[in-house]
Amino acid sequence: MPKPAYQRILLKLSGEGLMGRQGFGVDPEVASRIAREVDEVRRLGVQTAIVVGGGNFIRGVAASQRGVDRVVADHMGMLATVINALALQDALEQSGSMTRVVTAIEMREIAEPFIRRRVIRHLEKGRVVILAGGTGNPYFSTDTAAALRAMEIKADVILKATKVDGVYTADPAKVADAKMLSEVSYLDVLSKQLAVMDTTAISLCMDNKLPIVVFNLNVHGNLMRVVMGENVGSRVTG
Repeated sequence: MPKPAYQRILLKLSGEGLMGRQGFGVDPEVASRIAREVDEVRRLGVQTAIVVGGGNFIRGVAASQRGVDRVVADHMGMLATVINALALQDALEQSGSMTRVVTAIEMREIAEPFIRRRVIRHLEKGRVVILAGGTGNPYFSTDTAAALRAMEIKADVILKATKVDGVYTADPAKVADAKMLSEVSYLDVLSKQLAVMDTTAISLCMDNKLPIVVFNLNVHGNLMRVVMGENVGSRVTG
């Protein structure tokens, strides 16, 4: 059997990706499906960390635009990511994975605080580590948290899970002739404002030469295909 293309990955999940068709909250069936795919990858020996968003409960930027103080709104968003992390932890453990939830905001009763060397040790022991709470600071998205944590744990790649097949020249839901790009540079993502991750996250990845693979998590088996190095989704590099 061929070896995985990556030994240590950081999977970025959006909060919206966990709610399925519900429109709000976490769909247990969706969480279980994602967990099974993650567990298949873990069984290959791929060290797996996950950063999860909180948009299925609240988005800090959107709340601030409706009058909530931005710092308060962002803290609410960080707590939403913890709810998602716990739901994902439960689904993963039911699939057979050993897990740890690690938060940027200390809450000792339900999760460990983020300590870089401890997280790396968990990964080396084959545990799936779910990184919640963003960076722990307002004004930074969970995309930026994913880029930061990926570099801290020395991940080989960020796998950005989306509901589309990759990076497009325009929003495929709005532009009929939008084309998918199998390869795209960090600079093109920034200059053309392509919807991959926010500019802070892309800049961090560019400065540290950390590749990003954008793929459709709703297609069964795509996570495994990406990990095995198949030509799935879009690759963002220098």
